[in-house]
Amino acid sequence: MPDGLHVTLCVDALEQQLGGIGRYTWELAQRLPAHPDISSLRFFARNRLIDDPSKLVRGEPVYPGRTLRRTWRAWTARRALKSSVVHSPNYFLPKLAETGVITVHDLSVFKYPETHPAARVKQFEQSFVDSIGRAAHVITDTDTVRHELIDLFGVKPESISAVPLAVGARFRPAAGKELAAHLSKLGLQPGRYGLCVSALEPRKKVPELLRAWRRLPNDLRDEFPLVLAGTGGWKNDRIHQEIRDAEAEGWLRNFGFVNEPDLAGLYAGAALFVYPSIYEGFGLPPLEAMASGVPVIVSDRSCLPEVCGPAAKYVNPDDDNGFLMQIEDGLQNSCWRTETIILGLERAAGFTWERCVEDTVAIYSRVNSC
Repeated sequence: MPDGLHVTLCVDALEQQLGGIGRYTWELAQRLPAHPDISSLRFFARNRLIDDPSKLVRGEPVYPGRTLRRTWRAWTARRALKSSVVHSPNYFLPKLAETGVITVHDLSVFKYPETHPAARVKQFEQSFVDSIGRAAHVITDTDTVRHELIDLFGVKPESISAVPLAVGARFRPAAGKELAAHLSKLGLQPGRYGLCVSALEPRKKVPELLRAWRRLPNDLRDEFPLVLAGTGGWKNDRIHQEIRDAEAEGWLRNFGFVNEPDLAGLYAGAALFVYPSIYEGFGLPPLEAMASGVPVIVSDRSCLPEVCGPAAKYVNPDDDNGFLMQIEDGLQNSCWRTETIILGLERAAGFTWERCVEDTVAIYSRVNSC
């Protein structure tokens, strides 16, 4: 359009404890208003327009309760969805939107349905194909998922683009007294623990990581306890029991959700980052670890080799002995550690939110011109 793009961004993924999709949505919400090609940006959540998406992150109410105001908001929402490029960063187009752009992060619910709650599988079975059918363009985080969508759902190649996610500026190497003081509050020492940042759900393979860490030589395990951080997940009763057992044995710390400022310090102080997930749409945590100057071991599955490239050590998480040997080597092999830290910093520097936003706006323009 001559006067620029009019965009409606769906922000239902925003919440107080931001996961990967929430963080992606938040970066778009913060950065899109400043893009020169965008004339107006509206935010849509829970079937209504909202003025300030940061309220969702703070856990504050965003809608007035009076019936007249609710009715007016519903009417203006319909108008906005019809007169703008609608983008849902979280799989599903709003029912009121005739078309738009959707971001599909992964297809785990179809490839590994047994690892998801039944209600989530049912939701995708009922609504995902409908959203794909209405979407003018589909964004994926990686080429791996792009090809999966083409193969499994017959999406036309020209209607789907891979736009990589990125690493926030908070995630960078850190050292000195400030880092030591931050970690001491958590009972940790810089460079003296392993780290895994992950939701606790079956495909993340956290139990396999715990079993491998338990089998490390006692002196090495005592020197480098394992730290877990991440959101709750699902189907994880067995995982929680294994975590409790490991904590009782003294070599595991489980912090649960950690906010981003504290998480940045947790990354920067780690001796090794391990991510054995068997399936990802992108896998932000390994990239955040690389940006923090930490050597990384990841699973050799799905898109992780695409994202991490030559800057990581790869492991089959189902190979118990091989997994153990890679962790042991990763904690002690100083030559590999030095080399992979350099490679990781170089790799992570290529993934920026500026690039993500620029590529996303280019897709908006393409859809708007059709």
